[in-house]
Amino acid sequence: MSTRFQRTYIEISNICNLQCTFCPEVERDKKILAPTDFRKILREVLPHTEQVCLHLMGEPLAHPEFPLILRICEEEGATIQLTTNGTYLGRYGFETFLRSRAIRQINFSIHSYKDNFPGQDIRPYLYDILTFSRMALEERPELYLNYRLWNLDGKTGVRSENQEIIDHICEFFQVSLNETVDVSFRKSKNVIGRIYFHFDSRFQWPNGGDPIQGETGFCHALSQQIGIHADGTVVPCCLDKEAALPLGNVLTDGFAAVLANERLNRMREGFKKHTLTEDLCQRCTFIKRFDKKLALPKS
Repeated sequence: MSTRFQRTYIEISNICNLQCTFCPEVERDKKILAPTDFRKILREVLPHTEQVCLHLMGEPLAHPEFPLILRICEEEGATIQLTTNGTYLGRYGFETFLRSRAIRQINFSIHSYKDNFPGQDIRPYLYDILTFSRMALEERPELYLNYRLWNLDGKTGVRSENQEIIDHICEFFQVSLNETVDVSFRKSKNVIGRIYFHFDSRFQWPNGGDPIQGETGFCHALSQQIGIHADGTVVPCCLDKEAALPLGNVLTDGFAAVLANERLNRMREGFKKHTLTEDLCQRCTFIKRFDKKLALPKS
């Protein structure tokens, strides 16, 4: 049976127009994936994935040929999940996104605006996103839209940090949240149609200087997801931002050969047994999020 992932992250550019405090700066050379290379990668991965996410690091809408990237997705029959800070949404016209049947879901990282522009009026920024969302409700009701508020500290709760944003959005759609949303929040809360608030806490990208967390744990990397950097380097997950765990290069080696990589299979088998075989994984705090969901094997 061939390997099949729920999501494959293809980084079309590692360049972003913002620099959020919760998103580390990319240390790699700046890179924009050429459309011809993107098509090659897409053809390689589509037999192995349910959905393609057009980022790993970087802002996908900052790609200078984004409409062409989107057209390639349509031509190749890809199902796309798009994550964006939303600041370039109007650059290409709303219809660019509404007409594309390749796009299944758009995640707006709304928490990015106040992090970059503290004290500024958020309403002009929200206006484009909300206007687009209203058009999507009418023209693409099957399209999922997530308003991400991934800025919680676990103590003050959703409302205290995001009250203004929540109020503006609810007022725009003339809805109210029927239940209290606080520190006991659910990760997802419906606004209207297929539009949702998506809440989460900040997390840290792992690096080699972090303290060791342990040698046991579980991760969805290489079973549900895999990542590809803008230069074609394959990495196990979307948190390996600097390719600390390179598994091969899809542009030079081919994706099938990468999936047969001994290191990749050793990591995947380790995760199944709740063993972290790589140093970076042993330093990753995000892995701890899965400890409560999956009991570690008895010693």
